[in-house]
Amino acid sequence: MNYSNIKKESFNLAQTTLSERNTALKNLANLLKTHEKEITTANNKDIQAAEKDNLEPQIIARLKFQGNKLKDAIKGIEDVISFEDPLFKTTLKRKLDDTLTLKRITCPIGVIGVIFESRPDAMIQIASLCIKSGNAVVLKGGREAKNSNILLASLIKEAGIKAGFGDNFVNLLEDRSDVNELLKMHDYVDLIIPRGSNEFVSYIMENSKIPVMGHSDGICNIYVDDDADIEKAIDIIIDSKTQYVAACNAAENLLVHEKIAAKLLPKLYDASASKIKLRGTKDVQSIIDCEEATGDDFHTEYLDYILSAKIVPSIDAAIDEINENSSHHTDCIISKNRQNIERFTRAIDSSSIF
Repeated sequence: MNYSNIKKESFNLAQTTLSERNTALKNLANLLKTHEKEITTANNKDIQAAEKDNLEPQIIARLKFQGNKLKDAIKGIEDVISFEDPLFKTTLKRKLDDTLTLKRITCPIGVIGVIFESRPDAMIQIASLCIKSGNAVVLKGGREAKNSNILLASLIKEAGIKAGFGDNFVNLLEDRSDVNELLKMHDYVDLIIPRGSNEFVSYIMENSKIPVMGHSDGICNIYVDDDADIEKAIDIIIDSKTQYVAACNAAENLLVHEKIAAKLLPKLYDASASKIKLRGTKDVQSIIDCEEATGDDFHTEYLDYILSAKIVPSIDAAIDEINENSSHHTDCIISKNRQNIERFTRAIDSSSIF
């Protein structure tokens, strides 16, 4: 991998127009449509290999990239095309003297290295955002998606070259050993974004001089307030756990206000019994027949149809519990009380709050 050439290409990308970048994205959307058969064939090879290796069902679910997932990826590209140009916007302007004005203007980061899990759709998402923002990208996906990644990277490159980009605007690392080389390229790579386990993200941070932006676990919580619509809460909880169980923002923990627990938990248990395995603290077990949840359960990202539940005495207790034990990824309150909703959203220290 010639990182010097990648860096030079990032300077060229920084000078592209919005029209040129959107053309590359349109090309990519069209190529995904016209190569659907080849994409499905490559993806099936990866899925069959994963099944042969007895990988966990949630990993295989992430690995799948065909049918609706492919359509969603194409729709995602079309959404990115519709975004405003993020580049060269003046976000601050201040007159310092009669002949001196200070401006802060948005610009590309440069070269971004992204190491991600076995999700071919993530490659399309990452590449689309990098194209839109004028950044060169070095991609390293999970080895389980090797066939899918190689094909998709070639389509991304073809889309950019047709729009006038150079060969090095997108680059695929295929071997694990390539990651260690990437970590040493602080003269050429401006940012690394690792997606994976806490241990993996920590390893990246500890072994590179390059700035790292990363989150690890997705230990996400739902708090059901005492003033909640029970039927709506049940629908939300089940959907948050089961709609895509392998997603990093799938619900893992359920906190229920003590005033509503006796009404909510039995109905949730009955509605979700065929879909979700509930684990509960002793006070939860006194209401429904479920497995006992240990302290470790509330610090575990299951990526499976398991939900840990506990009862809390107040919204303050729920806030404290979430801020202390969540991974600060995605957390949720279900309530009809506007004051409590605002209190929760202001107090929770997480990236996304619903």
